[in-house]
Amino acid sequence: MKSDSSSRSVRNSPEITPEYREDVKDPCLERFGMKSCTGPKSTGRPKQSSRSMDRNILRAAREDSRRTSTDIQMVVTSPVEPAPSRRTIRRRLQANGLHGRRPVRKPFISEKNRRARVAWARAHLNWGRAEWAKHIWSDESKFNMFGSDGNTWIRRPVGARYLPKYQLPTVKHGGGSCMVWGCFSGGSMGPLRRIQGIMDRFQYEDILENTMRPWALRNVGRAYVFQQDNDPKHTSLHVRNWFHCRRVDVLDWPSQSPDLNPIEHLWEELERRLKGVRATNVDQKFSQLEAAWKTIPLSVVDTLLDSMPRRCQAVIDAKGFATKY
Repeated sequence: MKSDSSSRSVRNSPEITPEYREDVKDPCLERFGMKSCTGPKSTGRPKQSSRSMDRNILRAAREDSRRTSTDIQMVVTSPVEPAPSRRTIRRRLQANGLHGRRPVRKPFISEKNRRARVAWARAHLNWGRAEWAKHIWSDESKFNMFGSDGNTWIRRPVGARYLPKYQLPTVKHGGGSCMVWGCFSGGSMGPLRRIQGIMDRFQYEDILENTMRPWALRNVGRAYVFQQDNDPKHTSLHVRNWFHCRRVDVLDWPSQSPDLNPIEHLWEELERRLKGVRATNVDQKFSQLEAAWKTIPLSVVDTLLDSMPRRCQAVIDAKGFATKY
């Protein structure tokens, strides 16, 4: 006859720790190679929302990413269950990876322009540095005299909001800005031209005639292809006649496509090089920009041109919508 110690059930065995009993066998779990584990009881306040309410909260957030916690609270409110608080809604969303984020700003792209972007990207997908060697990339950009148009973040302790070291100084009317036009090719950095006031088609023609064309003939040759966006002053009849008279080939460019133009990253590189450098007037600002522009090495240009296949592929993958570039 078996002793009492051998006839004890495994569940009531004193050798098993009260916290975990991993040696409890479960044939259903063993069949799938899983281990049974009975853990301790959960501590803390129980959840106030049910599983169905949590699913409704996630569904409401995924249906419209712009909904706030107040909007979601109104959507999921049910007569058979207490309405969750806004804090509870935010906790449920954060637990599922849906954090509040500032959306990236990208130009609106119509369906027609999306099709044109995809067609352009497919046509130039396999172009390398040799195919882009005779192309001249151009654009305009604005550089602020004081501060930046972007968002600035700081880290500060609670209650120190108004300490001078945590403030962002501003001036009236933004302190002014300096508008410039620039270009580059696969072989050299082009000139940087200051724009006086608001550029119209006549000032743009003057830039093409007296700044771009002499530099292009010296550094690229006569058989160059000029790239520009579809700004109204660029595509005006006055400027088109200039291109026709000078026999300049213009690259067919899809609208709303700054992510396909590598010169956009040159502007970012120029701004990084002047970070922390102050200017007292617009003339000094342009002198700083021009000096920093000339110091950008050709290795940066080569890297940008090498990124063109990736840019085209990104546009194709995004089906014409804006990309990360």
